[in-house]
Amino acid sequence: MTLDELPLGKPARIISVDWDALVPEEAQRLKALGIEEGAEVRLAYRGVFLGRDPLAIEIGRMTVALRRVHARAMQVELMTVPAA
Repeated sequence: MTLDELPLGKPARIISVDWDALVPEEAQRLKALGIEEGAEVRLAYRGVFLGRDPLAIEIGRMTVALRRVHARAMQVELMTVPAA
């Protein structure tokens, strides 16, 4: 599934990013924020209007706002949370 399809609050790992689908400057900014293959993320918020932009993702201790077009370029897999 793509990052924009991830259920709110569910932990996931980015398994691939279609960097060619992004403007090079935007791709560079996302990489600088640590948004790349292997990163663990959680979708925290979806916009409520028409395009449902922006999305907010939690990565590490940061919350980062993304446009839906960026999130669609990222394939994620749900992570299982071990029972405490």
